[in-house]
Amino acid sequence: MKKAIFFLAGTVLLVAGCGSNSTKGSSGDSSADSTKAAVEQYKDIYVGAFDKTKTFIVISKKDLRLTVYAPVDSDTVPVAQFPVCLSRNKGQKEKEGDMRTPESEPGAPFTIEQIQPASDWTHDFGDGRGAILAYGDWFIRLKTGHKGIGIHGSTGNENTVPGRDSEGCIRMRDVDIVTLKEQYARLGMPVIIKKEEQGLKSFEIKR
Repeated sequence: MKKAIFFLAGTVLLVAGCGSNSTKGSSGDSSADSTKAAVEQYKDIYVGAFDKTKTFIVISKKDLRLTVYAPVDSDTVPVAQFPVCLSRNKGQKEKEGDMRTPESEPGAPFTIEQIQPASDWTHDFGDGRGAILAYGDWFIRLKTGHKGIGIHGSTGNENTVPGRDSEGCIRMRDVDIVTLKEQYARLGMPVIIKKEEQGLKSFEIKR
C-alpha cells in the first residue's frame, strides 16, 4: 500500500467574464479571499519517495487542473495538483491569436523547453488597464509547435484561476507557479494537455 495523505488540491469558484476589468490579484490577498469563498476539492496525493527525473505533467481542460505524476514501482501516482486557468475559447489551437490552448496528441506530449524569470514581464490585455505585470515569477515555456505558449502565474488576474480566460497559455496562481518551478519543473519534462472533454487516462483510474 502506497503512503498517501489528503491534500488541498485546489479551489472551484464561479468567474464571470474574462476578469480583465478587475484590478485585484496584484498581491496575494485576492487569492486568499478566493480560496476562503471557494468550494474545496481534495485528492489523494502520494507523499513517498519518487524519481523527480521521471515525473510528467497532465493538464485537464475538462477539470481545469494541472497534475504532476510520477512512476512508483508498477504504478503511476499524483504527487502534486493545482487549479489552472486555460484559454477562453475551447478546442484545439490552430493558429496564433485564436485564443485556444493547444492539445497534445496521444503518445506525443509537449515538453518544457525553457524556464524563464518573468516577475517583470508585462502584458496589455486590451481591457483599459494598459501593460500590467501578468506572469508571476516564472514562465515555463512549452514546445508545442506554437509560439509563446507556456505555464505561468496570474499576477493581476488571480481571480480567474480556475477558469477559462487566458489567450492560450496555462495560467496558475502566483504561489503555485513558484511551487511548480522549484519542486517539479525541469527542462525536457513531458506535458500532456488533454482534449476538451477527455476523461481519465488509464494510469489515472484508481484500481
